[in-house]
Amino acid sequence: MTPITTLVLDDWQKKFIETKGDKILCCGRQVGKTEICAYDCGEYVQNPDNPYPVLMTAPTERQAFNLFDKTLAYLLNNYPKSVYITGLKRPTKSKIQLKNGMVIYCLPTGQSGLGIRGLTIGRSYEDENSRVSEEIESAIAPMLLTTGGARIKLSTPFGAQGEFWRTWIDKDGNYDSFTRFSVNSEEVMRNRPITDFWTEKIRERALVKIEQAKSRMSAKEFGQEYMGEFIEDLFRFFNDEVIRKCCILKKPDNLNPRKTYFLGCDIARMGEDEGTYEVISTSEAGELMHVENQITSKQLTTATHDKIIAMDERYNFKKIGIDAGSGSLGVGILDWLLRSVVKRKVVAINNLHRDLDSRGERKTTLLKEDMYQNLLALMQRGVIRLLRDSSVLESLKSIQYEYVMKQGQPTKIRIFGTYSHVVEGLVRAVWLANQKHINTTLHWI
Repeated sequence: MTPITTLVLDDWQKKFIETKGDKILCCGRQVGKTEICAYDCGEYVQNPDNPYPVLMTAPTERQAFNLFDKTLAYLLNNYPKSVYITGLKRPTKSKIQLKNGMVIYCLPTGQSGLGIRGLTIGRSYEDENSRVSEEIESAIAPMLLTTGGARIKLSTPFGAQGEFWRTWIDKDGNYDSFTRFSVNSEEVMRNRPITDFWTEKIRERALVKIEQAKSRMSAKEFGQEYMGEFIEDLFRFFNDEVIRKCCILKKPDNLNPRKTYFLGCDIARMGEDEGTYEVISTSEAGELMHVENQITSKQLTTATHDKIIAMDERYNFKKIGIDAGSGSLGVGILDWLLRSVVKRKVVAINNLHRDLDSRGERKTTLLKEDMYQNLLALMQRGVIRLLRDSSVLESLKSIQYEYVMKQGQPTKIRIFGTYSHVVEGLVRAVWLANQKHINTTLHWI
């Protein structure tokens, strides 16, 4: 049966589809890796090499379901009669059943891979593979031991570390079964065939965004995120051990009147990144607990203002921290909040603000670096406990840093992340809750 999809494949995508067996795709952002794996899987399950199930994994539910949903859409568009769409065998969030007996599972790996153990599979698609912990390799590899199945690993790099990196470089010849595909975002944007969906105008806009990213990012960050390069000088800020130790809480059902609550916000523009509202509680014993993680998208500034007011009615915050530096969206919301019932609680915490040291002089570090270091120190000391929420885990894992060295200047660190907004809200709430900072280092407006 010939697929009826209108998708026009790039040259690299055609080669990827034609290649059998183990494959690894190391790529920049938005090159079409998820779409081509959905295509690859949709074609494979029509005439599989073996009858065992297909497993789709990613570090979080959001990432895993993205690939899973696109695979289901591909099947429904191209082979609608091959899929059970009603009755007991209809698709769920974790399972697609085909009439030829094939099954596609979708499971997030989590921290340890415990939830995916026990399956025997004929093929695995492992999205965002550079972000998974070392334990995941031990969980997935045995699933294909008796089936002769193939592994398909795909990801943007995440520093020169981890199993994805080791598979790619194959230093000792342990991964010579893998066919390697390297694709960068700039090359794809320039060379993708013009179609009704990928027009000249869209390509021009994409190339403008590439140039904007070049000017906004460091060369190392751009090399990793858009050129698909493994950069040895990029490091994770929060490692798996400290995340595993601290992210253990479930959201409490009720408020504790003996605790004090603080809110940290990362405010997003309408239609762009997600905004977050992170609540931290403190007790008389000095324990810091993460009790609320709310994420919004495409929210008007009026709705953001109203949400903060509504959350204060519930928690009666001692302080509310928002990013309200020059040029940020938070400035407008701050003006509104300063006219509201929370006006004495609001603190403008600007990432670019430089604090004063003990001698009254400007420090070389930015407030952002201090806030991140503060959270990391509390996590390492076991003073804070965070929610075991997939978005919290994903955000913590996404944070990286690099050393910035310029002649005649002190060495600095630069912190960034591809999914940083949860941590951005979290560091503000924690900074406020860690009382020793409030009177000396915050910029009050």
